[in-house]
Amino acid sequence: MNARPKYKTKQRDRLISYLETVPGQHITAFDVCEAFRQDGAPIGQSTVYRQLESLVGEGVLNKYIIDEKSPACFEYVRSASHQGPGTCFHCKCEKCGRLIHLHCEELEEIRSHLLGEHGFRLDPRRTVFYGICEACQQAEG
Repeated sequence: MNARPKYKTKQRDRLISYLETVPGQHITAFDVCEAFRQDGAPIGQSTVYRQLESLVGEGVLNKYIIDEKSPACFEYVRSASHQGPGTCFHCKCEKCGRLIHLHCEELEEIRSHLLGEHGFRLDPRRTVFYGICEACQQAEG
């Protein structure tokens, strides 16, 4: 991880510029392609996937694979909340599919407890709590 980029390209620069506009948000490769298409500057899907994976390897992006039904999502972390202290867990709404960052000291205590008392190291990047988000609960009535 934190490898140096192999080479600098125009597409890579455009992609990083786009990622800087969505710090802390979860995006998919489709979201990136769609954003570039809407800007009138389409970029190939294979190029996007290759660049995203490269940026994950460099530590610029976090990659999340939530479940087998959802596409991988990425988060720009060069200036995002994940660089600060603490751990970020995730909640996924089973109705709308929204993925929510969850910074919670109580969950960090559970993570520490699992390691100290049970010798189990929890990976918060792959830990997802499933349920119904506030907006969907309100929509239910």
